Amino acid sequence: MTLDINEILRRIPHRYPILLVDRVLELKKGESIKALKNVSVNEHYFSGHFPKRPVMPGVLMIEALAQAAAILGFETLDLETYENSLFYFAGIDGARFKRPVEPGDQLLLDVTLDRMKSGVFRFKARATVDGELAVEAEFLCTVRDIA
Repeated sequence: MTLDINEILRRIPHRYPILLVDRVLELKKGESIKALKNVSVNEHYFSGHFPKRPVMPGVLMIEALAQAAAILGFETLDLETYENSLFYFAGIDGARFKRPVEPGDQLLLDVTLDRMKSGVFRFKARATVDGELAVEAEFLCTVRDIA
């Protein structure tokens, strides 16, 4: 399954300037997701994050992976929209940053569902640029109903 930006907006609550998934290339419900983040010099954080050599903040790379994981999680639970539920971080382990991500790069987000038990999801995630590892991490997320 693939998803364009309109379908992504129906599945997760994030909006500009924090929406960090531009397209879903492949989604296997209950297994994995591959998505894209196109990194543009026009993004607001570049004006202050090393203006002489703009670099995407590592926390935003992790957030992009988490947003892809949330899409996978909602699909796995057969939730068509985020309107009644949200995914929250419960833990981040083994985060490693291997290369800077700069304007013009295309970040390929690759997230695998490792296990799901009692509403807690464990994901293995990595992002690459041109086949080169940029960031990897494992994280726990939980889904909670909202009022």
